[in-house]
Amino acid sequence: MNRFLVAAALLLPTLALADVDARFAKLRDEAEPLGGLGAFLENYIGACEGAFVDAQCKAQAEAFRKKYQGKRLYMIVTEDDAGMLAPGPYSPATGEYTINITPFFPGGRSALTHGAPKKADANGNPVLPLITVTGTLPEGWNGSLFNRMFSMRGVRAAVVFTPQGVWSLPKKGGGKNYGVTARIEGLLVTEGRTGQQLGLWLNGKDANASR
Repeated sequence: MNRFLVAAALLLPTLALADVDARFAKLRDEAEPLGGLGAFLENYIGACEGAFVDAQCKAQAEAFRKKYQGKRLYMIVTEDDAGMLAPGPYSPATGEYTINITPFFPGGRSALTHGAPKKADANGNPVLPLITVTGTLPEGWNGSLFNRMFSMRGVRAAVVFTPQGVWSLPKKGGGKNYGVTARIEGLLVTEGRTGQQLGLWLNGKDANASR
């Protein structure tokens, strides 16, 4: 179990009490908190390969997937594990910025993704289209401070998603990599220290741009 899984379980109550965008709060409150992504992915995918696998493995995985069919889940990606968040373009004239999000959330030996990847890069990592959110920096901020938040691991994300199935891609060196494809319904990016909202992706688009 990695730091993300432990910290996610411990920090769920903290973020749940935060004063966040009402649209995201509604989604969050309708979702089931996820205590550990790695365990969820392992049970959902089912590690049912090899000579010594329990004969009931596939049946158990199918039952687990059925249990979560159409169910909304909620998780937190803490600052140390938010490598999928990266600064995008910034305009000094207006203070407007973009945050790029690679919708790949690792847990254990696999990952949760927004949609199913169709191919992998030269290193065997799934290729996924970016999600982008936008915002305007508060007074007194600048581009350097904005970029530093990411380089110093100062941002986190809260995610509401619905699992949809299992994907697989050829693994470099042989075999396959497996993951869970999901529909991400809400993704809130905040500054870790203050909880200030930096961006919100909601219902398939940048919520700031859609206002």
